[in-house]
Amino acid sequence: MLTAAAADPLLLTLRVAALATAFALLLGVGLGWVVARTTLPGRTVLEALCMLPLVLPPTVLGYGLLLLMGRQGPVGAWLREHFDYSLIFHWHGAVLASTLVALPLVLKAASTALAQVDPELEAAARTLRQSRWGVFLRVTLPLAWPGILAGTLLAFARAMGEFGASLMVAGSIPGQTQTAAMAIYDAVQAGRDELALALSLAVSALSVAVLLLSNRLLNNHPVRQ
Repeated sequence: MLTAAAADPLLLTLRVAALATAFALLLGVGLGWVVARTTLPGRTVLEALCMLPLVLPPTVLGYGLLLLMGRQGPVGAWLREHFDYSLIFHWHGAVLASTLVALPLVLKAASTALAQVDPELEAAARTLRQSRWGVFLRVTLPLAWPGILAGTLLAFARAMGEFGASLMVAGSIPGQTQTAAMAIYDAVQAGRDELALALSLAVSALSVAVLLLSNRLLNNHPVRQ
């Protein structure tokens, strides 16, 4: 049985990861369509910018978010002035950071899966007087969905493990912004080895389950060369 000290960070982690994955899915599919199916000038630059969180040190990403969303930042100051709202030291900040680190995984999976859909099938659907949006929803998305879902599961696992950027933006406030990754770090620093071990095992088990499911989807729908 997990104690409250372990259960609270785990529940917050799942909430943050679920919301971050949902946002990353919406953004990733849209951006994946732009990358794979359009000739928009600069789309490769757009893709590279979206992929940056995958390779940047988390502290760089976190610092960038602080500059943008902090009290003196352009977005942070506007939110505070008009809505009396701030992402800093709020679990919503962890959602934002996790969304950014999860987005590259969804984007790459979505662009690859969408590029593999046979254009002849879409053309056949258009002969049945389907709109472009109807073709996308009824033909393109269902055919690309297994690959997109596999990438989304990887994004969820990545969001669960987010630490550096979230720590800088949301902090590690027990019961408010402290996710499992932060709780493990704090427990190790405080010498609470049992808590650190319990959280590590729980997060590892969840991550392994997600990876197994993602691999199963990829194996059942292999990438075509």
